This record gives sequence, structure tokens and C-alpha cells, in this order.
Amino acid sequence: MNLSHKTLLQDVSLNVAPGELLAVCGPNGAGKSSLMRLISGELKPSTGDVRWHGHSLAEWPLLKLARQRALMQQRAEVGFDYSALEIILLGRHPHHQGASRPQDIQIALAALQEVDAGHLAEQIYTTLSGGEQARIQMARVLAQIWEASAGPRLLLLDEPTAALDPRQQHRILEIARRWANKGDVAVIAIVHDLNLAAQYADRIALMRDGRLQALGDVASIMTPTAVEACFDLPCILLSHPDGGTPMIAARRQH
Repeated sequence: MNLSHKTLLQDVSLNVAPGELLAVCGPNGAGKSSLMRLISGELKPSTGDVRWHGHSLAEWPLLKLARQRALMQQRAEVGFDYSALEIILLGRHPHHQGASRPQDIQIALAALQEVDAGHLAEQIYTTLSGGEQARIQMARVLAQIWEASAGPRLLLLDEPTAALDPRQQHRILEIARRWANKGDVAVIAIVHDLNLAAQYADRIALMRDGRLQALGDVASIMTPTAVEACFDLPCILLSHPDGGTPMIAARRQH
């Protein structure tokens, strides 16, 4: 894929299945956000294809696609004094395209509870902390794909833990993991922290220079060899004391 004759992604091939959380990791400029923009349909590939349920995104009616797939962007600018509940209701627009119905409000309130933010419903969104705003945006995308009757669904998270404190980072990924565990929701999340990704993901994709460098389960990716090749960072392998999840620690540079 190229934009203005600059190749952004090349030789990237991957899939994600319902019930799975795939974490996409890599250094800055690796092409992670470009990949997310392709998967979401914001960008079109110059070669290759992005497919959902076996069909190219271009073949899907936009409304039907929006009911099955939702994107939580890295930054969400809000220029109006919307309440948290009103922000979440924006996620229901593909389902009614007009005034919110009682069931939309019910789903929005349930999504607020899902992210443990029911007390924020009437708060003005722009007055919330970064962590609170992230939870509201998470509730918005959950509300968008809430109905299981829509069939298998796709949740796209573009750096959902950026600029959040450790507690909020875990909270967001715990929610993503819980939704993947439903069995009919596939989750793709861009995560900068490899150790954080390892705790919640089923598989990890490592990207570098616009290419997919490695793809596999957590144990196969969380190795010094794979991490050093992707990040140019000498490191050692550890085991998380709570559960044994593989962890990577950087070697000290003398």
C-alpha cells in the first residue's frame, strides 16, 4: 500500500478470528496505525485486499459493516459540550440513523456499566480525565457492536492505552479481553507495551518498517531474538510471577 508514492505497508498478511485478541506491536513508524486505517476501511490498499467474512470491504454496505465493526481511534477530538452518554450514543447511529430510541439509550447505559463508568453518564466529556475519556470511547465502540444478533463482530483499538496510567491500561485491555472471550468478537489492538500485550493477547504481530516481521502466539513472540530483531533492543526473557506470562526486560546499556 502506498500514499503519495510512499510505500506505507508491504507484504502484510494476517487474519483474526472471533474469540481472539490480536495485539499489533512495533516501534514508532512501523506502520501499525496505517494497518489499522486499512482494516477499518479509512484507507484503501493499492494492491491486495482487506476482507471481512470472506468479502472485500468494498462489497459491504456501509451501514451493515458499521453494525459489525467499530474503531476506537487513538485520538478523539470533541468540539461540543456533549455528555458522556451522548458520546456513547454516537456509536448507536448506524442502528437508527435518526433520533435515539429507548433501546439505544438502554444499550448506551449498559455499555457505561461495562466499563465501570455509570457515574459519568451526565458529565461533560471534555471535562473528564484522559482515563475517563478512554473508558467512554471504549463504551461508545462497544455500544456500536453490542448486539450479538449482528453476527461475528470486530473491535478495532488504535493504541487504546496511550497516555493512560497503568491501572487504566489494564482496565481497558481487561474489557477487550472480556469481549474477545464472548466467542463471536474478534479484537485487534495496537499496543506499545509488549509486556502488557502479552498479558491479554492470544497472538502478537510484530511490525517494522511497514512489514509484518513476526506473527505468533505469545510464547513464540516474547523471545529476546524476536524482540531484539524488531526493536533493536537487547533484552532478556523473564516470567511474570503471577501466572508465568513471558515478559521482556531491556538489558542495561553500559
